[in-house]
Amino acid sequence: MKVSPSLLSGNFADLRPDLEMINRSEADYLHLDVMDGVFVPNISFGFPVMKSVAKVCRKPLDVHLMIVEPDKWISQVRDLGAEIMNVHQEACPHLHSVVQRIHRAEMKAGVTINPATPVSTLVDIIEDVDLVLIMSVNPGFGGQPFIAHSVKKVQELRRLIDETGSKAVIEVDGGVNAETGKLLAEAGADILVAGSYVFGAPDPEEAIRTLARL
Repeated sequence: MKVSPSLLSGNFADLRPDLEMINRSEADYLHLDVMDGVFVPNISFGFPVMKSVAKVCRKPLDVHLMIVEPDKWISQVRDLGAEIMNVHQEACPHLHSVVQRIHRAEMKAGVTINPATPVSTLVDIIEDVDLVLIMSVNPGFGGQPFIAHSVKKVQELRRLIDETGSKAVIEVDGGVNAETGKLLAEAGADILVAGSYVFGAPDPEEAIRTLARL
């Protein structure tokens, strides 16, 4: 299992120790949740913070834009050196065009769906994307309880990927811990995003290791 710790749960008074921990750990990515207070009811951080993070972090950046009009920021995300740019299906009325532009910027294109958005909305885009992120909590805040129905959504998405021959991987974000992570791994998830479970643990590196071994 690949692991993408979410910096949203890090210590923003001093991020360097958290970033150095991520660098030492078995994490595969660093997940950056960008919120605008419009698409989701919270504001997190923007490009000045992410530029500083990118200078310290040695893991590939997994940038998740929980914002309206995410296509306006493709070049800025590319300039961070991000490997993945993840946009919400619900925020992109011209999703196929956005995915194409992300690819032209030489990044992997990810598409996220909220808890109430059915997997079936991805049928016409699944063969064009590199990653699908299933939100297993409502986006906007960390520390929320896991939505159990998300396991069935992962199973459904795995069937869609297999049936279409898509190369997309499945990422899940929200309420992920050792227990829910095991269920998601069994359902077919490839990458787990974890915030509170990692950064709130007595030993964050061990928490990452636990998820990586699922």
